This record gives sequence, structure tokens and C-alpha cells, in this order.
Amino acid sequence: MHSSKQLYARLSELLGLHDHLLLLNVIVAKIATNLKCYAESEEVIDHTLSLFLDLASGYMTGKLLLKLDTIKFIVAHHTREHFPFLEVYRCSRSRTTFYYTIGWLIFMEDSPVKFKSSMDPLLQVFISLESTPDAMFRTDSVKYALIGLMRDLRGIAMATNSRRTYGLLFDWLYPAHMPILLKGISHWADTPEVTTPLLKFMAEFVLNKAQRLTFDSSSPNGILLFREVSKLLVAYGSRIFSLPNAADIYAFKYKGIWIALTILSRALAGNYVNFGVFDLYGDRALADALDIALKMTLSIPLSDILAYRKHVIVASFSYFVLLISGEVYLALLAFALNFKAVIDRNIHYYLDIKFMSYSIASPPPPPLPPLLIFSSYG
Repeated sequence: MHSSKQLYARLSELLGLHDHLLLLNVIVAKIATNLKCYAESEEVIDHTLSLFLDLASGYMTGKLLLKLDTIKFIVAHHTREHFPFLEVYRCSRSRTTFYYTIGWLIFMEDSPVKFKSSMDPLLQVFISLESTPDAMFRTDSVKYALIGLMRDLRGIAMATNSRRTYGLLFDWLYPAHMPILLKGISHWADTPEVTTPLLKFMAEFVLNKAQRLTFDSSSPNGILLFREVSKLLVAYGSRIFSLPNAADIYAFKYKGIWIALTILSRALAGNYVNFGVFDLYGDRALADALDIALKMTLSIPLSDILAYRKHVIVASFSYFVLLISGEVYLALLAFALNFKAVIDRNIHYYLDIKFMSYSIASPPPPPLPPLLIFSSYG
């Protein structure tokens, strides 16, 4: 607090302003100018957005920001016409920070009407993509629109830190706009520039941080969300297998698989889905998601997994129930034991014995020790 007062005192001396709101308005005006006029400078955009986020994430400062006309304009008109950096591809990563900040500001006001009106620019992108015929969905304009939209949505999702704010975003997205995610992953599975931000958005959307994904006991939303997760993973996983290996196989294939497994891990651990419902009603969403996750994991040679220890792809998740055939069980066991045999002694592993296996389609496998799922700490 003392340093903050010193900062305002020094700025007041330099600018001749002695009102916090007027001083803040000068800073915000400079932020808006940078975002409008320095689209070609990635460094300026990054530093400007970092300052913008710092201002918005403070509770008192954020409340003051909402009183400024410049902020009201930004929240209502966050389009490339007003902020040209949004259409510069090399600044596309900055879009997530920009929309994370806008999300903070939107959710400070407890107003569903304000939220919907603020999301209108993104709604127009959805409408444009949804009206694009399949034959035209592989064009560059669609590609860059998808990349930008997924980065934007991830920023908004990151800003939802309560049940109320997450509910606003969930109701806005589901069910009207979720099909565009499936369409995007289906048409662009061979293009990591599209699939990576799309999968990262879904990984953020299913993350139950701060218990934000808490639905009413009578609500089916948790089950409906997991169904969307299952469809997305199956669509991605079933297509990634058929693609030839590229020179940078991590960026082209393994990174996407890692994020896909992260999505499943977060959905399984989120505690917002009663998974017994799927088997009870003959719904294959859970079984299909687990099946494709195992296939993606087993498709990666052990040598490649060891080459990318930062992520240790096979260790991205653990299962509490898994419906697999005896053959897959044996393959997984052999894989895990081989993995254990060649790990570096400098990395410590612990065993997560939460794995139960039984088979519906084939006889149960012979008595074997529980499958060893490894998690790494570098």
C-alpha cells in the first residue's frame, strides 16, 4: 500500500494530476493508444497488456476502471477494427491475455445482460463460422477466425473463478455454439495452429478450479459437458492416428495428444460428473473417451515418451474405472513395466494404484498386479 501511494504521488507530480481517477484515466488512455497504434510491435503489445491485466486484476483498481469511458468502450468494442493487433497473427498469443483482462472487467459487474452484450463481438464470429459451408471450411479466413476465437474464449474462461461467472459462460456456449468446436477439430485435425488453441480452450473450460463447476444436484450439465469432451477427444484422436509423422513430431502430434489427455484428466477429476450414469443408460461417452485416450497413449513409442520428459505423456492422468479388453490390459501392463525399467534414476516416481480393470466384450484377463501409472517430478 505504501509503495502504491508513493507511485501515485510521483505520477501526480509528473502529470500535474491529483485525482486517482483522472490519473488512472491517463494510464488507460495510453494503454488504448498502444493497442490501437502499435499492432506491428509484439513487444509493445505484450507489455501493454501485462500492465492492463495488472490494473484490472486489483479489486479496487478494477472497480475504478469500470467508471472510465475508455474501459467501457474497450469492453463493448473489442474487435479488430478498433484494435488492429487482433488480426496480426504473430500477436495471436496476446489475444488470450487481452480477453482474460476483459473477462475480469466483465465479471466484476454482476450483470448477465452486460455479459451478453460484451460477448457480442465473439458471437458474430460464431455466427460467421456456423454459416460457413463445409466446402469452405478449409480456407485461411476460417483458419485464422478459429485460432483467434479459441484464444479469445480461453481468456474469458480463465477469468471465470466462481460458480456464477462460469455459469454465464457455460449457458452462453452450450448448446448453441459447442458444435463449432467439433466441426473445427474435425476439419483441421492436421493443423496444430488450429487444434492446439482449440484443445487448450477445452482444457481450461473443463478445469474445476475454485469449484466453479458446481451444478445443481438435479442439473445434467456435468454429464452434458463430459459428452462434449468425449466427442471432441474421439474426433481428434481418431484423425490424428492416420496422419503421417512430421519433422517436428512433438508440435505436430504429441503436443495435441498431451493436451487431449489433460482435458480428460481434468474432466475425470473435476467431481462434477456421476460416471455411473453412462453405464446405467448405455451411454458410451465415458468408454469412448477412455478408449481413444489409451489408443493415443499407446501410439507413442516409448523412446519418444522418454525424449519428452517435460510432459511424460503416459502419466498425464490416472483412471478410477476403466473398461478395457484383456489384450489392451496386457499391452498397458507391458508398456508400464518397460517404462519403469528405463526411467532415469534422477526422476522420482510414485505409483498411483487407482486402476481397476474388467472386461465386458471379452473374458477378464488373468490375475495380474495392478497397472502402474507413473507421475513424474523433475
